[in-house]
Amino acid sequence: MTNRLATETSPYLRQHAENPVDWYPWSDEAFRRARDEDKPILLSVGYAACHWCHVMAHESFENPRIASLMNERYINIKVDRQERPDIDDVYQQVSQMMGQGGGWPLTVFLTPQREPFFGGTYFPPDDRHGRPGLARVLMSLSEAWQHRKEELRETIAQFQQGFQQLDQAYLECEADEVEDPPAETVRALARNTDPVHGGLGGAPKFPNPSCYDLMLRVYHRIGERALLDALERTLDQMAAGGIYDQLGGGFARYSVDARWAVPHFEKMLYDNGQLVKLYANAYRLTGKEAWRRVVEETIAYVLRDMTHPDGGFHAGEDADSEGQEGKYYVWTPAEINAVLGESDGALACRAYGVTEHGNFEHGATVLHRAVELDAQQAVCLAGLRDRLLAARSRRARPARDDNILTGWNGLMIQGLCAAYQATGTVAYLAAAKRAADFIQARLTLPDGGVYRVWKDGTVKVPGFLEDYAFLSNALLDLYESCFDKRYLDRAEELVELILDKFWEDGLYFTPRDGEPLVHRPRAPYDNAWPSGLSSSVFAFLRLHALTGRDLYRDRAEHEFQRYRAATVRAPAGFAHLLAAQDFTQQGPLEIIFAGDKPGAAALVECVHRAYLPARVLAFADDVPIGQGRHPVEGWPAAYVCRNRTCAAPVTDGRALLEYCVPGWQRGVITT
Repeated sequence: MTNRLATETSPYLRQHAENPVDWYPWSDEAFRRARDEDKPILLSVGYAACHWCHVMAHESFENPRIASLMNERYINIKVDRQERPDIDDVYQQVSQMMGQGGGWPLTVFLTPQREPFFGGTYFPPDDRHGRPGLARVLMSLSEAWQHRKEELRETIAQFQQGFQQLDQAYLECEADEVEDPPAETVRALARNTDPVHGGLGGAPKFPNPSCYDLMLRVYHRIGERALLDALERTLDQMAAGGIYDQLGGGFARYSVDARWAVPHFEKMLYDNGQLVKLYANAYRLTGKEAWRRVVEETIAYVLRDMTHPDGGFHAGEDADSEGQEGKYYVWTPAEINAVLGESDGALACRAYGVTEHGNFEHGATVLHRAVELDAQQAVCLAGLRDRLLAARSRRARPARDDNILTGWNGLMIQGLCAAYQATGTVAYLAAAKRAADFIQARLTLPDGGVYRVWKDGTVKVPGFLEDYAFLSNALLDLYESCFDKRYLDRAEELVELILDKFWEDGLYFTPRDGEPLVHRPRAPYDNAWPSGLSSSVFAFLRLHALTGRDLYRDRAEHEFQRYRAATVRAPAGFAHLLAAQDFTQQGPLEIIFAGDKPGAAALVECVHRAYLPARVLAFADDVPIGQGRHPVEGWPAAYVCRNRTCAAPVTDGRALLEYCVPGWQRGVITT
């Protein structure tokens, strides 16, 4: 027996299609029934690869006793946060206002008018470990709905006031003056980086790519060794830990411990796109081959396991297989030896830290780099790794979330472009182009905008700010990688649509013609990925540098001023906006190539290989600021400008880099 979710395209909603709960998707039909029957709404938000969503589903939504309570007393709505991040953002704030933090599954109780009056995240079926059980919550709130509505109205009013207060908190004008906010922020981040294992904070520990991207940018500008030390420790320890898939490549969402040893095994596209870009840029800065290997292995994973045949990238992979978290990834010594034999198995167990006691459940081990190997052992291990990966591929795989999301594809395209520029591997550029062309062909709105999600030929939900912003930056990266002007033109078209759809005295997360919610979110803060606002500001600044159009700069400056106090008070939540500010600190370099594109390839390659975070690239014929730029005596030339002041053109790649980065050496920046 299935419910209404059986006809949905969302993988997450379809996971709940056989629950005994009478689920609705988010729809007018659900709210109309709630009004007609005067019932409150139970809203449950999650996503397909969410482990604790699966736990709550098994414990509660598949439980006939609890399902009966839900059906009798509530109208029940399921939302995939990947399809509707606007709904998720609004109601996550309810959980946060109740002091419970955020996360998934998100469980919020609403009036038929969509007003929240109670919320939280995961609820066990019955009281447990200090958490109220869902059964008790259902009974208590139903009784309050029937007999104490005036009290609930007071709570609703408090939440509405809370929405306004949260917005206002970001816009407060009072803040200490800071001479160099990006630099001060990364100095604080470096001081708070774990001195042994890297990363910020304790368990659970997240990669925080926006914070470490900012650190890399600022280190390049000011050259303080402590910043590079903190960054290097973090990148090395993540790559050596269990959060990184030592056999198949790619990163899990976070580590449950402070040592990156045991991950929460789900893999998300947004993490891997950002981390590919971070490691590729760090490799460009330092020439560290270990970081290049992380880039190559992670891209190999995405292209092998997360790519649609036509080029788009899937959203994520589950943590569970055969009903157990991590079962696909963990090993015992006996399993290693069964694949490799005892002699080779002993080397693999020593290298990957596999012991009889294990570091995970039931004596199994999450593979990690446990010891340093000499060159001969490392070569041998590479072959053993391939054999273990082949054996693992015969296990039951975790389920894949095959939603294709515009914004997350934009993040992966950015990672591929950084990897292509850092290594020159043309397959990465080809994959970036295929993904961009997939989005253009399958996810474009009639007005030129973008849809949020594509699944099996069906597009759903007009895009949100992050979809436009991530894609516009991805297309700018793609233009700077291959100099196909159609990507530049499309990026500018998307930025114009951002201003048309999302700008009303500042940027909002939802378009002005989007579905009205109880609160229209701005969502200026970074989460596991950059905010759509900060990414839009980046696109404004990059296009201003290329086109000279002052409106783009003015819009960026407006948002810098609006969130100036917030970036001082909560810099880690605004790391990407601070990165955009760092981009403007001295004025970005404008590197304009003149001449035919094949002839200028050597100049372009020199710039691509170097880490120059505050620069834009273009060919003279493609952009307004290229007017008057010509080859020099028939030779392709590069013109380097900053704040519209230009140096003499150069025709030699080494001279070009020496001008852009004084002290440059191949593969290494010296400061």
